[in-house]
Amino acid sequence: MRKLRIGYLYGNLMNLYGDRGNILTLQKRAEWRGIEVSVKEITVGDRLSRRDFDLYFFGGGQDQSQDVVSEDLMSGKGEILKTEVGRGVPLLSICGGYQLLGKYYQPKSGPKIPGVGIFDSYTVAGGKRLVGNLLVEVEPGLSTELGGPKTLVGFENHSGQTYLGKGVKPLGSVMVGFGNNGKDKTEGAVVHAAVGTYMHGSLLPKNPHLSDWLLSRALEASGQDSYLGKLRDEIELTAHAQAVSRVKSLGQ
Repeated sequence: MRKLRIGYLYGNLMNLYGDRGNILTLQKRAEWRGIEVSVKEITVGDRLSRRDFDLYFFGGGQDQSQDVVSEDLMSGKGEILKTEVGRGVPLLSICGGYQLLGKYYQPKSGPKIPGVGIFDSYTVAGGKRLVGNLLVEVEPGLSTELGGPKTLVGFENHSGQTYLGKGVKPLGSVMVGFGNNGKDKTEGAVVHAAVGTYMHGSLLPKNPHLSDWLLSRALEASGQDSYLGKLRDEIELTAHAQAVSRVKSLGQ
């Protein structure tokens, strides 16, 4: 039997707007295919070693939580995560987690909060919150890998504005919403199988193609058969299509 170990990073501190639903989606879509799944939360002070997990999830949180989490990441966990991503382990990060995997986050007041540097990006606090529905056309190369719809849909609520460097590709281009910074029409970031995005909501229940890509990459990175049989996704894909249609009609 194939097995997957999911590491839930700082779930007690970084869990806004239903982010925990992403863990449940990954777990159920694997189990429906006969894959045994274990989920373990890793928080401040916990030990983390290489090859402990096959897939990581990192949710969003407030600035106060990011201070605490950043300090813990700088104590060694961050370097382990960089090594794991470098060997192909998938990592999905949302909002605050995404920001902390860049180079730094500059809040409105106080010093920069250092990031892990998995993504060639930085984030600065903006003058207004970027809130609303978010619809993204997936970057073409990744879209081919994902299969299914060429769009991702979710909900964003962030004041941080993220800017990408040359060493990272965006997850996609904004069709409706603000995305990374509300200016350059980019949303999210992708390095190897690590994905950063501002889409809450939860993201994965409405975007099963991204869920399955993460699971397949996790199986591949752990040396297991990465083939995922088809599920009866009529309900999920209908929900995705209806969400896309609604967001397009409403606009930002």
